[in-house]
Amino acid sequence: MWITPVDNFSNNPQGVYEQHWATPVVAIGALVAGGFALGIGAALSSTDAAGTFLVGLAAVGMWTIAALAAVQRPRLAITRDGSMVIKRLSGIRTYSRADIVRAHIVRYPRFGRRVPMLELDIRPPGEDDDRLIIFGRWDLGTDPQDVFDALDIHGLVPPNT
Repeated sequence: MWITPVDNFSNNPQGVYEQHWATPVVAIGALVAGGFALGIGAALSSTDAAGTFLVGLAAVGMWTIAALAAVQRPRLAITRDGSMVIKRLSGIRTYSRADIVRAHIVRYPRFGRRVPMLELDIRPPGEDDDRLIIFGRWDLGTDPQDVFDALDIHGLVPPNT
């Protein structure tokens, strides 16, 4: 008897991603390693109480950022049925093409240069207000323009955006 697995739970489409983007695992590992280095530095600088506290706090901050990045993998995905999945700390949300009001690339000034960000205006079913969701290179692990192009290929970019 053959059993074909079917995932009918729309808020957790396991294994049905066509494409997905997330913070690189290497970056998360670097944050964890940096946290350990700062933790060791805090333990070795026991003569300065304020410095020990601040370095220890920085180590905990790095581990927190690493944990948040690891929990939210993948941040953005396109499913095989053509819907878009966004994973946030509050949970996984699935949006159809009709829920996406606008998608475009905006270049924000940052550290003396213009950095591309993917902006999505989404109107969830049953709500009157749009939600603005912004993804950068850290969130996606690649250039936001490449993700925008993939969304456009899959028909998830509304016309005239």
